[in-house]
Amino acid sequence: MKKLVSFIATLAAPFAIEAQDSILEKKDSLSFIKSKRMSDRDLAKKREGTFITGIPDISSDPVTGFGFGVRTNVIWNGKRDNELFAYTPYLMKLKANAAYYTSNARELALSLDIPYYKGTRWRFKIDFKAQQNPANLYFGLTEKTLGDLHLPSDENTTFSTYKEYDKARKTLRPGGPGEAALVTDALSNRFRETEYMLNLKADYALGNGKWRIMGGYEIQHLDYKTFEGTEADAIDPVLGKTKAPNGTSLLRRDFEQGKISGVNGGWVSIIQNAIIYDTRDFEPDPTKGVYFEIANEYSSKFIGSQFDFDKLLIQARYYQKLPFGPRTVLAGRVGVGNVFGKNAPFFEYQDQWSPEGSINAMGGKASLRGYRANRFLARSMWFTNFELRTRLAETTLWKQHLSFTIAPFFDMGTVRDRWQDLNFKNIKSSYGAGFRIGWNQSTVLYFDYGKSKEDGLFFFGIGQAF
Repeated sequence: MKKLVSFIATLAAPFAIEAQDSILEKKDSLSFIKSKRMSDRDLAKKREGTFITGIPDISSDPVTGFGFGVRTNVIWNGKRDNELFAYTPYLMKLKANAAYYTSNARELALSLDIPYYKGTRWRFKIDFKAQQNPANLYFGLTEKTLGDLHLPSDENTTFSTYKEYDKARKTLRPGGPGEAALVTDALSNRFRETEYMLNLKADYALGNGKWRIMGGYEIQHLDYKTFEGTEADAIDPVLGKTKAPNGTSLLRRDFEQGKISGVNGGWVSIIQNAIIYDTRDFEPDPTKGVYFEIANEYSSKFIGSQFDFDKLLIQARYYQKLPFGPRTVLAGRVGVGNVFGKNAPFFEYQDQWSPEGSINAMGGKASLRGYRANRFLARSMWFTNFELRTRLAETTLWKQHLSFTIAPFFDMGTVRDRWQDLNFKNIKSSYGAGFRIGWNQSTVLYFDYGKSKEDGLFFFGIGQAF
């Protein structure tokens, strides 16, 4: 892994040097980024030159489990007298992440980001990912998921908490057609996804730089597996804990009944485009500004895909520094998304694409932090999040700048089968508190605990939620 990162960094370094030299030649007036100047306080702490923020990837997610690996950022900031220094988070950043989770999930991800390439209005991004996750969750694909939890084999018995539901799905039951004599539903809401993905994006700053247009292309290969017959944890009402074959999964049931498509996986070819309005002062951790986007993904057999769909996301974020404490920021986000296409594959309902990073649809660390990932899925959704990020302390240790912030939060949203039916009824909400550790400003570690009527979940990893 270290050799791979070193090799890519060696290839990338000339681009950063060339970009810096080009800027000094003043080929562009740079008027298009003057509105994005960092605050004087943050600018004074910004580190010069090239440096690496490599940390062990120790993360926790209620679905994928406890993870360990490495997350490495190679950041080229340039010199303080560089004209871009006060206006960009970096001249270039290379991310290399590798992780393994206790659920047997594993991931390798590489990402290269070059804002204002050679001092021009262009920004380029390249992303590659190879991952396998056997712990993905599926609770259905319609607004009926807004109801209480129920077993795939019994829709009439419901559970108000995930703890009750988890115990019930492990309890032995008589097998149905095609199942063993006695089975468990312990894995019946799970499926394994194997993905290989390459994404290329470019955006161009318009006018004074607040507006940008973006275009991109993504190619994926996806493969899915459900766990019928796999030995799993079970509870015998008489003998207690035991093992038993898993019954028919909910994903497989819905597929065989013609309710969903895409379970056999395949190639996905996607054209991406977006229009963006962005006045944030520092992308990784803003203190002020607005981010607004209209983002679209289009997939069709005409561009080499095995699937036809069209996805739309409209998202707005707002950041405002409040007049108390050394650094107190109110952060808010609202988004509306829809999946078009009569026979869109089930996996495209699981997230809404954004140039800033995909947002898992309704549940999990990126949307409703008090619910499991993919807990609520349907064709249309709206969501909103609020955080009060309050800086507690800052220090410099071994030439590394560290900051410590608390962030109480509130999340809510809902899903519908048609976008015309989106409203403020049957809203799901969660609340909680987070702790953030900032490392040289561009790297933020998060620790979040979210609570809802159904569950209580803890997450930690890298990056702000939004």
